[in-house]
Amino acid sequence: MSDSGIEQIMRLAPVIPVIVIDRVEDAVPMAEALVAGGLKVLEVTMRTPAALDAIRAMKKVPGAVVGAGTVLNPRMLGDALDAGSEFIVSPGLTDSLGQAAITAGVPFLPGVANATNIMAGLDIGLDSFKFFPAATSGGVAALKALTGPFGGINFCPTGGISAATAPEWLALDPVLCVGGSWVVPSGPLDPARIEALAREAAALAS
Repeated sequence: MSDSGIEQIMRLAPVIPVIVIDRVEDAVPMAEALVAGGLKVLEVTMRTPAALDAIRAMKKVPGAVVGAGTVLNPRMLGDALDAGSEFIVSPGLTDSLGQAAITAGVPFLPGVANATNIMAGLDIGLDSFKFFPAATSGGVAALKALTGPFGGINFCPTGGISAATAPEWLALDPVLCVGGSWVVPSGPLDPARIEALAREAAALAS
């Protein structure tokens, strides 16, 4: 898949859950609850030892599109792809990671916070970006200003976004979705609560 592949993934749901998973046994019930609630695209962050096994497990859930987040370098990219990740999300963009993702042909969503970052991504042929950390990088006003010089690119703002603020971001034309951890609250797994939160988040598209 080319970079357009990430655009197709971004259009599947208005919210991409940002998942930090500590227990592999939680992976399948969590993914089932999110998909049942209407959120098919799942970003499993590579912040915990359970992440790769969680990706493998979630891939078996019908309807789930599972990717890896917090991918920082080509080695982590390789590990994520070996686990079956269908897309890759990074908090930033380096030359080595960008080239590795393009060579792998995997849908790739790198983090950007300013015009220089966006230009670096455009230079290697990317047109979809994660605006991160969204709330502390100037918020909606900053992203509005950034979209002025750069036409035809897509954003997934992530970082500090809540159910209350998501609609403000989603109202911007270049924003195809937002990333959020609020749909997977920390603490003991509660699939019914996750499904309810996912249903509310999925309804933000309407």
